[in-house]
Amino acid sequence: MDYQAIFAEAIAALHAERRYRVFADLERIAGRYPYAIWRNADEAREIAVWCSNDYLGMGQNQSVLDAMTDAARRMGVGAGGTRNISGTNHPLVELEAELADLHGKEAALVFTSGFVSNEAAISTIAKMLPDCVILSDELNHASMIEGVRRSGAQKLIFRHNDLDHLEDLLKQQSIVRPKLIAFESVYSMDGDIAPIARIADLAEKYGAMTYLDEVHAVGMYGPRGGGIAERDGVMDRIDVIEGTLAKAFGALGGYVTASRVIVDTIRSYAPGFIFTTALPPAIAAAATTSIRHLKQSSGEREGQSHAVAATKAALADAHLPMMPSDTHIIPIFVGNADLCKRASTMLLEEHGIYIQPINYPTVPRGTERLRITPTPFHDTALITELVSALTAVWQRLDLPFAGETEVARPAAAAGGNARLAVFPPAGG
Repeated sequence: MDYQAIFAEAIAALHAERRYRVFADLERIAGRYPYAIWRNADEAREIAVWCSNDYLGMGQNQSVLDAMTDAARRMGVGAGGTRNISGTNHPLVELEAELADLHGKEAALVFTSGFVSNEAAISTIAKMLPDCVILSDELNHASMIEGVRRSGAQKLIFRHNDLDHLEDLLKQQSIVRPKLIAFESVYSMDGDIAPIARIADLAEKYGAMTYLDEVHAVGMYGPRGGGIAERDGVMDRIDVIEGTLAKAFGALGGYVTASRVIVDTIRSYAPGFIFTTALPPAIAAAATTSIRHLKQSSGEREGQSHAVAATKAALADAHLPMMPSDTHIIPIFVGNADLCKRASTMLLEEHGIYIQPINYPTVPRGTERLRITPTPFHDTALITELVSALTAVWQRLDLPFAGETEVARPAAAAGGNARLAVFPPAGG
């Protein structure tokens, strides 16, 4: 058996489909967000990053940096092992208390990543509920899909944000059968928002639990940064709220918040928690400081909102093909994997702007896009440079501008049930 040939063939297939991923070698510059050093062979250039998930720049906030370095000096770098082996470092205790308070829940549990928290929590909850059926939005993140798969429970996929379809599926179940509705608040590739209150209505009507992923909303929405559920005043109607420390909070890790008994069950039964080394104290201290800051400060959220609105307006004026988005996520439609990669490369090499291409399997084939995420630090000058660069790239690659063609795009996630939606011109 030629094992190496098998792996080589797998990589060759990615190259043939124009979806082989190349990671840019970037070195962020503390204190100068969103600028970074791009290293390419022997060359080092300063570029502007337009696609970071450090949505508010908290990863370079001075108080967060100070908290992290102070904790590392006092307690060292690593956690020393799993929490079962090494105990729970005190900054992690403080972090979980801060997260429970943020979402108005009795308890919280921190994991090493958002992927792990979704996989571990969903699979454990469903396994503990006898004959559970999981109703999952078709655009749910891969981590949620993996949690559903690992649970072994029956899964039913409802069309994205389609409440009629969700209710039809719920009606087919016995009222006494355990049911878990899993969905996100902000969908990261399209930038749209779930109707959380109406999903909670259906959950209450049909006796279902609710599991809400808020990873692309925590820190940025709600008066204290609790996410869309806080903004909409429905946190108390959601059974489990999951989030991340690695995006708007600028640190690392994932978490779930819920009642004390649900959190204790996940803590006691989830292999993804039990057998994973704990988050280091320095990371926990940094995350706690960031959360506390954003609970009190609205300046970062207001700055981001202004930058997002200004960027959308400038892109619309230039007739660049924005996909509809109600949030800080701005997808620019390309619709071809090769052209999407070429556009990203040209922006970086010729204009000093980094926006990664989003291709299959992250999005369905034919819906490839560039994903822009303005932050409070993307000022008018940077926005002007971005629009000028995108316009030049679109002209060079002969890509259609908004209004020049109608684009039909499937809104289903890879492997989901495709449905077609008309993509309107920018600003339409």
